[in-house]
Amino acid sequence: MDTILKTNELTKRYDNRVVVDHLKLDIKEGEIFGLLGPNGAGKSTTMNMITGIVKPTQGNVDFLGKDFQSNRKALISKLGYIPQDLAIHGNLKAWENVELFTSLYGIKGKQLKERTDEALEYVGLLERRGDFAKTFSGGMKRRLNIACAIGHHPKLLIFDEPTVGIDPQSRNFILEKIKESNQNGATVIYTSHYMEEVEAICSRIAIMDNGKVIATGSSEELKKMVKDDTSSITLEEVFLTMTGKKLRDY
Repeated sequence: MDTILKTNELTKRYDNRVVVDHLKLDIKEGEIFGLLGPNGAGKSTTMNMITGIVKPTQGNVDFLGKDFQSNRKALISKLGYIPQDLAIHGNLKAWENVELFTSLYGIKGKQLKERTDEALEYVGLLERRGDFAKTFSGGMKRRLNIACAIGHHPKLLIFDEPTVGIDPQSRNFILEKIKESNQNGATVIYTSHYMEEVEAICSRIAIMDNGKVIATGSSEELKKMVKDDTSSITLEEVFLTMTGKKLRDY
């Protein structure tokens, strides 16, 4: 598979504190790539640098073979970002939220309405299109957040801990939609500190701690790095062995 996104020595410092430390990632087109690590590992800062929200202290991001910072205007429409913090407006209706974000990519008129309804239908909210976002449950707000990021049909979807604080039913719905998006041709980067989510949907996983990637591979490959008999070890035990931390404590 071809590389769709690559980080080269990506680093972010705040004063003397290194949040992301010379990070090297290689995301292949068509995969679901998981970034697994505790809160404070540097996952969200990495995603913010990849999307251009935060400027790196050092290093760069290549997206579709081009430097993202230098070509952000041309490349941004190929990327969809679902941030950890909700990026929706409570006093706007569901369709107004999706239309607002989709229109930022130059989509207008009849196509804008079609893309808006398509995104709402995809996340199961079409029947609630005329309701104000502030009336939605936590899980519905998360789904609306996704709809706002997919209306322009991006090639790469970045999900930054999209299931934090929601009920199990909404979590399962979102995970199924991520797999469906991938099957429909989107490459996905998925960050989480929930072991079971990453193991359930990701084809490759990078274990991240203290701003660094410690190991990368499939679930089975990561287990193999720790123990020959992979049937007798869990991914959680792999994480504990590699980092000295229990992920569930974070």
